[in-house]
Amino acid sequence: MNTFTIQKRFLEIRSHKVFELFVVGIIIFSALMIGAKTYQVSESLLSIMIWFDWAITLIFLTEIIIRFLGEERKSSFFKSGWNIFDTLIVVVSLIPIDNSDLALIGRLIRIFRVLRMVSIIPELRLLLNSLITALPQLGYVVLLMFIIFYIYAAIGTTFFAQINDVLWGDISISMLTLFRVMTFEDWTDVMYETMEVYSLSWIYFITFIFFTAFAFLNMVIGIVVSVLEDENQRLKDEQNQALGLVTIQDLHVEISELKKLVQEKL
Repeated sequence: MNTFTIQKRFLEIRSHKVFELFVVGIIIFSALMIGAKTYQVSESLLSIMIWFDWAITLIFLTEIIIRFLGEERKSSFFKSGWNIFDTLIVVVSLIPIDNSDLALIGRLIRIFRVLRMVSIIPELRLLLNSLITALPQLGYVVLLMFIIFYIYAAIGTTFFAQINDVLWGDISISMLTLFRVMTFEDWTDVMYETMEVYSLSWIYFITFIFFTAFAFLNMVIGIVVSVLEDENQRLKDEQNQALGLVTIQDLHVEISELKKLVQEKL
């Protein structure tokens, strides 16, 4: 059996739906184990859970090896950030640090194993990649929201500090109060308290909610949805190219080239 045949066999195993579902099931079981350890359990049950934990780690190690051996270009395996993350989590989980000073780090690493669900399920990877891609655009929205927060917090501190020093004592506390208002956490109680002194203070709260909870939230949703659509289209184009199909982008390029040829002939 040559190397190509072995690689093909492991690729078939890695791509098989049963294998993917099995790994997802192990990740879910690992998450349940993490939750179970937060309860008070007997020593015998705890020792069983430790053995289960090591078994899960070995299964994850086997899964990483299968994915690596199934890669056509082994050097490209660690060019993927998800593969690096998965390998790092598994390798660190193999280090016996449960009874040492680094036991807390070991528990944290095992908690992060739940994130492997994202690397296994393509749809979750697409959502996370879209969110990361949208971060530069979201940064400007967040900056504008911070400016609005700062202006309203300064106004709130100026007018309402004498009414309730706990909620409006300084600008930082006022920003926390405004965050409470934006998330609709008993915001009417805050508003009615200020209206007892300033009857028109409802304008302050209504306009703030309009700018933040409505306008900015819709902007964030719009950006994320737009990036998600672009990522979906990019993946479809890559799949079509891999299958030798013509993509919409290719059609646009061909149409543009035809227009240039027609204009040159005219």
